[in-house]
Amino acid sequence: MLDERKKKVLQAIVDEYINTAEPVSSGSLVEKYNLGCSSATIRNDMAELENIGYLDKPHTSAGRIPSVKGYRFYVDELLKEDDISLEEIKYIQSKLETKVNAIEDLTKIATTTLSEITHYTTLSIGPKSASQIIEEIKFILLGNRMLMAVILTDNGMVKETIIKFDEDIYQDQIDTIGYLFNNKLKGQSLEVIDKPLEEYLITQTSDSINVIKPIINQLKYAIHEEEQLYLEGANKSFELPEFKSLDIAKSFVNILDEKELMLDMLQSGIAKDINVYIGEENENKELKDFSIVTFKHSVGDKDLGTIGIIGPTRMNYSKVISVMKYISKKLNEK
Repeated sequence: MLDERKKKVLQAIVDEYINTAEPVSSGSLVEKYNLGCSSATIRNDMAELENIGYLDKPHTSAGRIPSVKGYRFYVDELLKEDDISLEEIKYIQSKLETKVNAIEDLTKIATTTLSEITHYTTLSIGPKSASQIIEEIKFILLGNRMLMAVILTDNGMVKETIIKFDEDIYQDQIDTIGYLFNNKLKGQSLEVIDKPLEEYLITQTSDSINVIKPIINQLKYAIHEEEQLYLEGANKSFELPEFKSLDIAKSFVNILDEKELMLDMLQSGIAKDINVYIGEENENKELKDFSIVTFKHSVGDKDLGTIGIIGPTRMNYSKVISVMKYISKKLNEK
């Protein structure tokens, strides 16, 4: 365990490196931080922190920078979680009070707001479709051979899809099918739209067999289609000092191009408020130069998706986590 003085020294080094992106010297700590000890004492503490793995020493500098282990200790033990201004609070409130018609829109607004305040790249996905509960399915006849199906779920998600038929369909058929679908599916999860449902419907209305199968197939496709990934503020990252490195910049572009990798980043979170993965803690080697911070937002026990930030390991964790927690709190009040 670190004693209190070494904790203060480590916290000052992390804060200074986040602010300046330059290796930190004992002299700069004495000058800028009230640590209550001499430059020689701080140098000794820095050497010891390096020996036990909390600091690294770049080859071209006499200063130190935090290691992954140092950042982890900082996030777990030293972080200030009130790093959010009154102006930022008011801005978040105004953005999240915007009237929305679907939960996807609220997620987009929260994702954009997080990027605007933190100046990092943010990304998000909605909840898994198949696990959501059906509140209603509406069928709207658009023509002799075309039908729109609209699925409403318990968390406000709306799924729409168009079904085309090879033969004419009639309103009385659609009225019957709509009644049977809702009678069977209301209060059930989307994943029950499957073969047993098709068999049940066919036994209930034999004169609409040719209508039921295309509806079932298209509904299943709409439910299991690719998850929508929202991305905001990618250009902001290239303004950071780390991205002057061509290798870092290329890695970042490659990450943003790999949708599956970003989905994995968002879906790997465990059941806690905020998940922080720093550099080499990330399972994927492509993320070794980056940190990922995510949170799952929900109302009550309803999962509304995951919002995350990707940035350099020299991320302003205090600001990011403070803003995330406030946004999460406001979303939970919806």
